[in-house]
Amino acid sequence: MSAWLRDESPLSPGMSDDERRTDVFGLLRDEGRHHTARVTPAGAEWLASAGPYSRSTLSLWTAHPTAPAVLPCGSAFDVVNVPSIFGRRMLDRLWSDGPGSGPVAAHRGRTLLFAAPGTAQRLPSLLSWEEWGGSGPDRRETAPPPLLCHGTGDAVTVPPLSPGPASGPRWLVAPDTRHPWLPGPDVLLWACVRAAREETASGTGSVPRPRTAPEPSAGAVPGAAARLPQSCS
Repeated sequence: MSAWLRDESPLSPGMSDDERRTDVFGLLRDEGRHHTARVTPAGAEWLASAGPYSRSTLSLWTAHPTAPAVLPCGSAFDVVNVPSIFGRRMLDRLWSDGPGSGPVAAHRGRTLLFAAPGTAQRLPSLLSWEEWGGSGPDRRETAPPPLLCHGTGDAVTVPPLSPGPASGPRWLVAPDTRHPWLPGPDVLLWACVRAAREETASGTGSVPRPRTAPEPSAGAVPGAAARLPQSCS
């Protein structure tokens, strides 16, 4: 895991881009050796790689370490955007029973799970194949809450390198490597199923038995056209 940049970082406006980059990464290393869920220099580089101008993004973060950034999806990552409580249930399942998660952020009552590129296109079709224990009102009770999938053509707000306002975005699991492992649509479907089971069991005492969705045909690729975030339910 990783480290935030302190608010009081001595960043001189006269520095070159390379000097700024070295300075911010040096502070990240020095300040966060023993902290978890904080950005590392390698994690910052990975985030910046999502956009077409990674050097400019790193320079902006150096000059304004408490400012969140808006990054495009579809290249370095997709994002699955879920309600906060359901997102915590998904994280519990991913870390206790599954392979873990990629980076995860929290913002405005939502949990943002960073996923492998292409997930935004494939996950909705997998969810639509899933049987959630009935039809009509019964199905709505056992299905997950509405999810948003952000992929090619979409952008998301990511937390800053240094903690900003308490109401702003924050990392739950921060990026800490230049090539982080990212869950794909199958892993996130698995987490959705188990989180829905837990939610139903805690509310009604019954556990639905969804069937496993078949794999979509090979060769599916994310759409290249810009689009609005699509619902995953």
